[in-house]
Amino acid sequence: MNRQKILLLGSGELGKEVTIALQRLGQYVIAVDSYKDAPAMQVAHECEVINMLDGEALDAIVAKHKPDLIVPEIEAIRTERFYDYEKQGITVVPSAKAANFTMNRKAIRDLASKELGLRTANYLYATTLEDFKKAVAVIGIPCVVKPLMSSSGKGQSIIKTEADVEKSWNYAMEGSRGDYKEVIVEEFIKFNSEITLLTVTQKNGKTLFCPPIGHRQERGDYQESWQPCAISDKDLREAEEMAAKVTKELSGAGLWGVEFFLTDKGIYFSELSPRPHDTGMVTLANTQNLSEFELHARAILGFPIPNIQLKQHGASAVLLASAEGSNYNFNGVTAVLENSNTDVRLFAKPTTRPFRRMGVVLTYDNLQSDVNVVKQKAMDLSKQITISNN
Repeated sequence: MNRQKILLLGSGELGKEVTIALQRLGQYVIAVDSYKDAPAMQVAHECEVINMLDGEALDAIVAKHKPDLIVPEIEAIRTERFYDYEKQGITVVPSAKAANFTMNRKAIRDLASKELGLRTANYLYATTLEDFKKAVAVIGIPCVVKPLMSSSGKGQSIIKTEADVEKSWNYAMEGSRGDYKEVIVEEFIKFNSEITLLTVTQKNGKTLFCPPIGHRQERGDYQESWQPCAISDKDLREAEEMAAKVTKELSGAGLWGVEFFLTDKGIYFSELSPRPHDTGMVTLANTQNLSEFELHARAILGFPIPNIQLKQHGASAVLLASAEGSNYNFNGVTAVLENSNTDVRLFAKPTTRPFRRMGVVLTYDNLQSDVNVVKQKAMDLSKQITISNN
């Protein structure tokens, strides 16, 4: 086995866990982000601070380090450069095509719906307020509005009345990444629950699926996740078929977070991330024989993954900041850790801001336990930890 040099683009809490997993397999990681002291930088061999939306800056970092693999962990990157990096012989994880299609909701939605025939919500696009109003009229109220390019739920909203239309447009424009100003207007799906199906594509092996993860969102960001979640065998088989179809089309090896809506009418494809998923942090509670980060590391390095087994029930609940600051404290951690089958992960981000994810509470229990009880415990304990700014 040769030690490989890996350029990690995006160094938040997910990137930190990926870095640790890669280092445990003997790899060399350079962590890159737009701010210093990002979580993954604290455990990587080297780090760089650049604006990854600056194509020339990105090219310079690639030329400087000459990595064997480029591992994107966020969406705010000039991913069109990835095609050239692949031509240079660098492996982009999972592929340049996957990174480009999934960073733009238009590309991935059209691929899923029009080319692959997956069941999705009805949708239209708009680049002007006038076209936006027309799209809302066609799709109908209520409807969901998202910038085509954004991250962490920025700019997403639900139009519930006519009075929300212009506000939703303005909010989407504020949340759009870079100079890309286009939105998708989606039919509001009356779903019973949302799930993440972590899907692993291998270089030399079959596509594998983790036990499905349930999650709840607010402001486009997950608040709690739990594994496993309730789903019928029929819906699970259909979700696995959809996930296998879209990941095969996008190509490459790695772990993917594929999101679905569960409804009375069946399962709907929602979104896809070609990387570890935030809802998958529940796997840090040792719910599986390998966490999503360990699965990602093995897959991108071409190491075998014989199987994925559910070991116990688990849940995660986020810890959110409420104010801006650079000098902050966590209160209540000691009391929470006095509870059995409980863990806390604090991300050590250098600054806080309203609704920024700063950590998670993890709870778990054996396979005979009620996963809803495990989930409620995580939710209750997360409320006992507060973040104060000095």
